[in-house]
Amino acid sequence: MTKIPNRPKETSLMSNYSRSDLAFVRGKGVRLFDKTGKMFLDFGSGIAVNSLGHSHPKLVKVLADQGSKLWHTSNLYTVPKQEELANELTDNTFADKVFFTNSGAESVECSIKIARRFYFSKGQPNKNRIISFEGSFHGRTMGAISAAGSRKLLEGFGPKLPGFDTVRKLSLESVERKISERTCAILVEPILGEGGIVTLSCSFLKGLKQLCKKYNLLLIFDEVQSGIGRTGHFLAHERCGVTPDIVALAKGLGNGFPIGACIATKRVADCMVPGTHGSTYGGNPLGCAVALETIKCILKPNFLSTIRKKGDFFKKKLNNLLDMFPEQISEVRGKGLMLGLKCVGHNVDLVDRCRKEKLLLVPGGSNTLRILPPLIITYKEIEEGTERLHIALRRMRSHSE
Repeated sequence: MTKIPNRPKETSLMSNYSRSDLAFVRGKGVRLFDKTGKMFLDFGSGIAVNSLGHSHPKLVKVLADQGSKLWHTSNLYTVPKQEELANELTDNTFADKVFFTNSGAESVECSIKIARRFYFSKGQPNKNRIISFEGSFHGRTMGAISAAGSRKLLEGFGPKLPGFDTVRKLSLESVERKISERTCAILVEPILGEGGIVTLSCSFLKGLKQLCKKYNLLLIFDEVQSGIGRTGHFLAHERCGVTPDIVALAKGLGNGFPIGACIATKRVADCMVPGTHGSTYGGNPLGCAVALETIKCILKPNFLSTIRKKGDFFKKKLNNLLDMFPEQISEVRGKGLMLGLKCVGHNVDLVDRCRKEKLLLVPGGSNTLRILPPLIITYKEIEEGTERLHIALRRMRSHSE
């Protein structure tokens, strides 16, 4: 291979990310370390991914054990670990069937295909439009950004793919007005993640289910960010007692190993016959081994209820900060350990200030700051992180005076 002489010294990576200069070399639990040994509290978890924290000993062992045996064979063959993981998911959710993917966007794409294919299989090929919501986020594929309908996400990538009807207001009346004879499904996040940690009420989710029954539609929940224990329920919609037809999962499922899943009822999934969908890497032995151990840990007795308790404790601490800094925080949002602060000033300014206090947080839409720590966080670590946030807010106040 010919090397190009005198090439300017710059990154070979594309410029689509606004990256921080922070670079980490190792992690342990809720802590990350840079090459100089500086320790940061990770309250972002790789954007709600590292559910069990960094370098969890059980996951390290499972990864090493499976890695020494078999990584990949493809779905031309039976994959025993895939069967085990699928059974674990169906035994603990509404679902009967599972399709494995490599990411959240792929899981959403699979959900869209299943919804449309279901009505095709019933002799209704024109029943293929999907209702989605403004402010939602479903991934970066063309189908996913078309579903979200965001101008920012679509800019430069048009035309938008047809087949999606975006509702601008989170009201059942607005949804019902969008329903037509061609509508096949409603796609919604039970808690809008990228959109600013907006928790949809149980009455709204139940209302969507009733509309689906009334108009013969499928209900799809995007739980890529809210699922796998993040809210203190294995899936966030469970707190409302609503049963969807399809759910998209990823992020916390593999604790950092790329794996996702699209889960569905048998009635709906039966339309996916051989040849209708596929994935080269989806459900590989390595990913399934890690995901299986991850959800087994999360489903241990009292683990989920403890997340709810920690979430309540954390929200109380955050509300204390709201009372102390009303000129900087206007609202505390979220459930379990999927929390957010609605900022008065620019959210990225607070993110940057927190990094100076060795606290890692994630910006979100609607000028919010997302707090998504590992689910194994201790009460002491919550207090430590809250104190660092307190210091950041205090120093921002002093700087503005």
